[in-house]
Amino acid sequence: MRVLGVDPGLTRCGVGVVEGIAGRPLTMRGVGVVRTPPDAELGHRLVAIEQGIEQWLDEHRPEVLAVERVFSQHNVSTVMGTAQASAVAMLCASRRGIPVALHTPSEVKAAVTGTGRADKAQVGAMVTRLLRLDAPPKPADAADALALAICHIWRAPAQNRLQQAVAQHAANAAPASRAARAAHAPKGRTA
Repeated sequence: MRVLGVDPGLTRCGVGVVEGIAGRPLTMRGVGVVRTPPDAELGHRLVAIEQGIEQWLDEHRPEVLAVERVFSQHNVSTVMGTAQASAVAMLCASRRGIPVALHTPSEVKAAVTGTGRADKAQVGAMVTRLLRLDAPPKPADAADALALAICHIWRAPAQNRLQQAVAQHAANAAPASRAARAAHAPKGRTA
């Protein structure tokens, strides 16, 4: 599986491509940052992010896009910018029919380091170790993007099994539910 991880941000949008399967060594295929000038107009910044993401999609042809799920922070302007950059990445992938997976920061940290409270240095160190790199990717946004891709590769098999079990349960429950409703339905009058 080839996953493009995106750590969304307006000024620095981390991107990283990881390839592999759960339980096997993973390989980094690319890492970087899509940058936009903070003083540029918002619309121009979003277009620049779109163009950057499109280039990564063209070059690396991922099977899945893993994006950090935006969560509420105290700084509303930061949340808005992150959400806007996230939406651009999801739009780019969806336009091409590439599935999008969202992972919370704590899910990513827990998957990569073993604890959902890890700091950026710990995430960078584990990404370096897991991908057998010489040094942690810089800036931290790039390491975070690789961590998102790793998290998705490791979590996808379990998530798929869970989704299949839920779908199977729903399919099995539907006939039983219809039969129960029919048994309790009011009987018609006979003349």
